[in-house]
Amino acid sequence: QVQLVESGGGLVQAGGSLRLSCAASGRTFRTNGMGWFRQAPGKEREFVASISWTGAYTYYADSVKGRFTISRDNAKDTLFLRMNSLKPEDTAVYYCAAARGAGWYRSDSEYNYWGQGTQVTVSS
Repeated sequence: QVQLVESGGGLVQAGGSLRLSCAASGRTFRTNGMGWFRQAPGKEREFVASISWTGAYTYYADSVKGRFTISRDNAKDTLFLRMNSLKPEDTAVYYCAAARGAGWYRSDSEYNYWGQGTQVTVSS
């Protein structure tokens, strides 16, 4: 069974930091682009960041640029999202996803494997 399992979410005060992880099992995604998305209550899912299969290329939503860093460890089939200077508006369920291709993608239609999500809550 192919799975993407996120971890690292939690409750943090504004200005704090968290690091999310996403571990793959059942198959390798080392040659696939990967991404992070989030969904806040009452809102649609939105793109956060993506990374190419080698990690050489990354792409960020304007709302997180300069605060979040996406990275990957292909030896461990694990994706990361380092989140600094967190704001209350970053509160959401965060999902990792694996793309069909090897590049870095913004559209969720490019992704065909999704994790179950991890909750991030930022208090003011």
